[in-house]
Amino acid sequence: MSPEHAALQPPEILYREGPCIVVAKPGGVLTQAPPHIDSMERRIKSYLKDAEDKTGNVYLGMPHRLDRPASGALVVARHVRAARRLCEQFETRQVLKLYWALVEGSIPETEGQWHDWVRKIPDVAQAQVVEESHAEAKFASLRFRVIQRREGRTLLEIELETGRTHQIRLQAAHRGHPIVGDSLYGATLPFGPRTDEPRDRWIALHARRLAFRHPMTREPVDVTAPMPAWWRAEDLPEDAEA
Repeated sequence: MSPEHAALQPPEILYREGPCIVVAKPGGVLTQAPPHIDSMERRIKSYLKDAEDKTGNVYLGMPHRLDRPASGALVVARHVRAARRLCEQFETRQVLKLYWALVEGSIPETEGQWHDWVRKIPDVAQAQVVEESHAEAKFASLRFRVIQRREGRTLLEIELETGRTHQIRLQAAHRGHPIVGDSLYGATLPFGPRTDEPRDRWIALHARRLAFRHPMTREPVDVTAPMPAWWRAEDLPEDAEA
């Protein structure tokens, strides 16, 4: 499938109310990119133009992003004020962000927290754990609980408390448990559709749930993104009670 054709594929809408839309992002797709490259931004704009029969430009605010190889719930805004209010919620940590991550190895604890100091490596799409004294160090924190243990793998539910570059991927790998499919951080097990193009590959990281306040009505919004077919192909549970 060419990028031009893929960009015309309608996104899966999980929630839509006024200027606020939540979509299900598949793995292997950028959140944002230049206009000629396939991305969720481009796909959603194309869908809205067709659905609303618009001929001009479509504004779309992107208050947060998901890594290209990850899947899950992504919220966007139709106008500037809604985008700004959603950004404020993310920046002040008012948004609940729950992820599911299948990692290599067995994690003995049932639940816990990971605290690290991290930095994005300049000019490289990668991050690293550093000492707190490092000039570029930023605090990274998350909570986890084990959903399921399998032979050589552990399925985690993760609540992000901060939003650093590749945070879950880095913190898991730093403890010897890279996310399945994440060769950038040392994973050895594959995940997702087979492809020779590294940029199109998936990792077993899914933005499972987003909870926030509607930017205009202030009503609570709580969206759960269904598990992609590749999770079902791995015979993984489709809900946290499994």
